Amino acid sequence: MMPYSLKTRFIFLSFCGAMIFGACSRTKKVDVSNIPLDVKVERFDHDFDLLKTKPLTPQVAQLQKKYGVFYTDFIERILKLGSTADTSYYKNLRDVFAGQAYNDLKHDADAAYPNMDKQNTELTDAFRRIKYYFPQKELPKVYAYISGFQAQTSIGDGYFAIGLDLFLGANSRFYQSQALVEAFPLYISRRFTPDYITPRVIEGIAREDMFPEPDSNTTLLSKMIYNGKIMYFMDQTLPDFADSTKIGFTGKQTKWCHDYKGNIWRYFLEENLLYETDYQKIQKYLNEAPFTPGLGEDNDSAPKLAVWTGWQIVKQYMDKHPDVTLPQLMADNNPQKILNESKYRPKDAGE
Repeated sequence: MMPYSLKTRFIFLSFCGAMIFGACSRTKKVDVSNIPLDVKVERFDHDFDLLKTKPLTPQVAQLQKKYGVFYTDFIERILKLGSTADTSYYKNLRDVFAGQAYNDLKHDADAAYPNMDKQNTELTDAFRRIKYYFPQKELPKVYAYISGFQAQTSIGDGYFAIGLDLFLGANSRFYQSQALVEAFPLYISRRFTPDYITPRVIEGIAREDMFPEPDSNTTLLSKMIYNGKIMYFMDQTLPDFADSTKIGFTGKQTKWCHDYKGNIWRYFLEENLLYETDYQKIQKYLNEAPFTPGLGEDNDSAPKLAVWTGWQIVKQYMDKHPDVTLPQLMADNNPQKILNESKYRPKDAGE
């Protein structure tokens, strides 16, 4: 599940040379410069703010024309101001604009994002790479908005939207407030920075749109391999991003995983966890946390160890099967086969 996201609606959308040369991406970054696709993040936050000073009805009509269903989703599901079927929500809109909280938040979002040139460049490259491997994929429009700390990302019919107020920078004054610390502990909000926008967009498209997790994934192994495939997809579409940024680890946590990868695997085996289906028992190996209870000393272990381990298994599987393309990997729902054929037998550093 994508953290801090609002999934407004499931959407299932379904260069042939990419299939032939897919294996090259393991060792050489493919050239996607000739793929005719450019991403520009549309600043819904700026357009929305115009409602504050312009007559509401004609301005709302313009927003609905430009942003389509996203405007309705934003008003009804993110801000929860009421139905857009009539104008009764206008009063709630005016209350939002009159509040100091909105204006403070807009001020900080504008300061952090005077433009989104960096994200446009990164997303253009990533979207082109998705097109390289999945040429028939219809990619969404990308919007930026201010959610009032309700949703870091949201996905709907033809769009993927970014809540800038949850990417203001780790030291944002808002993230230090008691109310937000309770909702987003500091081990989470440290990642609320501009560098994490593009990875979260690509992860969201992968998890919520292109490759939603099958309901049949009930064992830890199946969830491990599913998450590993998502991370490998991110490897191929975000080749210039650090592993720690893709998975959301600190450098220290990433090193801990590599140093103790043998111990982590032995723990999963000795505790008979691979085929465990009780989510209460396995969730601590999949979800966000400051560390993993039961592993490491002085709470120095990394979280999401099943996600990290699944990633290593999938990478090793793909290294051993250079003929398998990325689309073939993502369509393979046989986690046991991937584990077996990966021959994953990790050792701790120094062993």
